Amino acid sequence: MKPLLPALSRSRDDTSIHANRRIIAVVVTLACVLELLDTSIVNVAVPHMMGTLGATLDEITWVSIGYVVANVIVLPISGFLANQLGRRNYFAGSILLFTMASWACGNADSLGSLVFWRIVQGLGGGGLIATAQATLFEVFPAKEMASAMAIFGIGIMFGPSLGPTVGGWLTETYSWPWIFYINLPLGAAALLLALLYVPDSRHRRVVRQVDYPGLLLLALGIGALQLMLERGEKLDWFESAEILSYAVTSVVSLGFFIVRQLEIRHPIVNLHILRDTQFSAGLVFTFLLGAALFSTVFLFPVYAQTLMGYNAMQTGFLILPSAIAAGVAMPIASKLIARGVPARLLIVTGALLFLYSMWGHHLFTTASGSEDFFWPLLQRGFGLGLVFMPLNNLTLANIPAPTIPDATGLYNLVRQLGGSVGIALSATLLSQFEAGKRAALMAHVVNDNPASSERLALLESLFNHHGDLGALAALKARALLDLQINKQAMMLAFSDLFMGFGIAICLMLPLLMLMKKQRVMASSDVAH
Repeated sequence: MKPLLPALSRSRDDTSIHANRRIIAVVVTLACVLELLDTSIVNVAVPHMMGTLGATLDEITWVSIGYVVANVIVLPISGFLANQLGRRNYFAGSILLFTMASWACGNADSLGSLVFWRIVQGLGGGGLIATAQATLFEVFPAKEMASAMAIFGIGIMFGPSLGPTVGGWLTETYSWPWIFYINLPLGAAALLLALLYVPDSRHRRVVRQVDYPGLLLLALGIGALQLMLERGEKLDWFESAEILSYAVTSVVSLGFFIVRQLEIRHPIVNLHILRDTQFSAGLVFTFLLGAALFSTVFLFPVYAQTLMGYNAMQTGFLILPSAIAAGVAMPIASKLIARGVPARLLIVTGALLFLYSMWGHHLFTTASGSEDFFWPLLQRGFGLGLVFMPLNNLTLANIPAPTIPDATGLYNLVRQLGGSVGIALSATLLSQFEAGKRAALMAHVVNDNPASSERLALLESLFNHHGDLGALAALKARALLDLQINKQAMMLAFSDLFMGFGIAICLMLPLLMLMKKQRVMASSDVAH
């Protein structure tokens, strides 16, 4: 297949590719930051979009759902597409599609148009992360792989965390279309650099007989699963016929897909790599890592904005130190691994630090301030940063170079699904925990309870002082007390959820016993 821009095509030997490897790392990481930024940047602009497009809250959520569903459909087949089209062509084409769709999103004048172009944007962005990771595994020698994964990991951690900050600033300073227009200059730069520096794979295997039924089954199965996770909490899960239909479609489609991929000669997703115990254990761990990363990024802004009254941009700046800490932790982990520190030790240290951070989150109250948030958020970022890069190292340690694209596609899909499951679970448990905590608190607010009676009397006197007399003062006092109870119930629910994710990560640590090989074997493992 001819390159997208023949004029920019040049022959490259191994030496020239490796000489540009750090530029390549920056280029592919920039593309990943763009893709991940758009998973969260839209959320802060939702009210503005609703007003401009005349959409309800339920309708506008499809702007986010469409993007994520398209993402997860493309992720597992990114290795297949890179083989068919050529990795350089596929990567550059994905950036081009993502950037053009961003422009179309900013110019959308109806909800239907915006949702359509968000789906196209998701299709373009979906393959960037897995293709970027596969590229790094090929162009970096094994002895420098930790450094490459540290650069890549910074982008993975920064993207979701920067979304609310950047989105809030652009929306408040300009208008919501600018959350898409910001992608245009960055996307153009990433496209040009990708065409100049990103090489084709030396292990490309073009399949002449494409498994179109398998593609359809995968799209139906993964798409229905993601829709179920996105819509489940809003529709009361399996009490809804819509959610049941998504669940049945997903189970049946993925079941047939798995059977088909194991039987046909040229599968679009190589499931045989799951036979590697270390890789499979790593997938389970990264599923929980994705849940912890995305859920805490989801929960803290809800807490800060709902209970504490911060706006989206202020919340983004509160989260920013966490992303910076993760960016600092990954190069440190890279240097330690290069000096012989076991990756498993770094993962254990990071998980324990994350647990300690969640304990700090558990102690947040409705009276906490920015100084109370700083250190727990910093510890959260540093802990996840220590886990992320060594886990990449261990999970892909046994995977041979020709199947790295398939492995990275599955690896990133599992992390993305972990995030979706974590967010869906967080939203559901938050409602359930809040209801339980409220019931427990209300049990103490009875007429014969001295503390509650004293509280009500104090509130009534305050309203009397402001001119509300008799029954009106009593009614307002009861309503204010009820509001305070609701606020405390939600705070207690947040506390339990934060602690739960910290414990969940630590419960995964025994999986490290199945992950003993540390050194990643890269095809470019040559002397330099």
